[in-house]
Amino acid sequence: MGLSMEITNDIVRVYDEKSEAWKFVKKDKGLKQLTFVEETLSRFGLLKNEIRVYLYLARSGEKKASEIAEAISLHRTETYRILRDLEKKAIVFSAFEKPLKFTAVPMEKAIELLIEAQKMRIKLLEREKVGLVELWSSMPQPIVEDSRKEIFQILEGEQQMIIKANELLKNTKASLGIFVPGDYLAQLYHSGFTDNLERSSKKLCVKLLTDNSLKSKFFLEKMKSSHDYHTVDVKNLPCFMISDEKELLMVIQKDDEQQDSNNRKKAKVVALWTNYEAFVETMQVLLSRLTESEKGPQEI
Repeated sequence: MGLSMEITNDIVRVYDEKSEAWKFVKKDKGLKQLTFVEETLSRFGLLKNEIRVYLYLARSGEKKASEIAEAISLHRTETYRILRDLEKKAIVFSAFEKPLKFTAVPMEKAIELLIEAQKMRIKLLEREKVGLVELWSSMPQPIVEDSRKEIFQILEGEQQMIIKANELLKNTKASLGIFVPGDYLAQLYHSGFTDNLERSSKKLCVKLLTDNSLKSKFFLEKMKSSHDYHTVDVKNLPCFMISDEKELLMVIQKDDEQQDSNNRKKAKVVALWTNYEAFVETMQVLLSRLTESEKGPQEI
């Protein structure tokens, strides 16, 4: 049974990155909506006080620096510095008059400018990569013994987990086994990992298992893949991926908790990558046992 909601002029549909889901937010003057906007702007590269200054200007119109400083309880010198930084980002401009007054660029335009700035920064970093690698290669390199060692790497945060998962997929030569609970499947879907997985279908043998939950079934249906995807009746297992039966990426929940945009406690994500043979073999056995209990596609 599906859920439905009538969208009216008083409802806004927004995507919440932390909960990996779309939310329907009512337009009103409440602080909850303003907090959501602040958290979202922070992901566009603005600092906390920069967001406070911009939002005050965006909501209040043209203001002097002294008025802004007094309204949001910032030192006047700090306020001037922030206004100059926001001008450099092109989301605030000042009028040629005395006393000097500042105005915010409309929100839609400001977001477009911040996105373009991030894209340009990435392009510059990509250009610098080639030269930096060449420079490093030209330097005398120490002699390193070429021997395979069993190593591990600890990663913290959802973004780092996704980056490592894509790296693992890219380096896989033959087979990739995945067990992913519904919550993590949602993250992989929204991050684009599942699209990359589908594009690898011709060269890899992929086995993906997920728990038998409504969320998992929902995303499996949206993926519509030709891969070997199934559900199994298990609970409380970590998300893990095994590449070519040689490398393992396992994701766990850290005891430390943080609050999401709805002030709900949410466990931090920690990922472990390793090529430790005994560990990889143990998880490969677990994946094989899960495969034996899988449900066929017709049951999804």
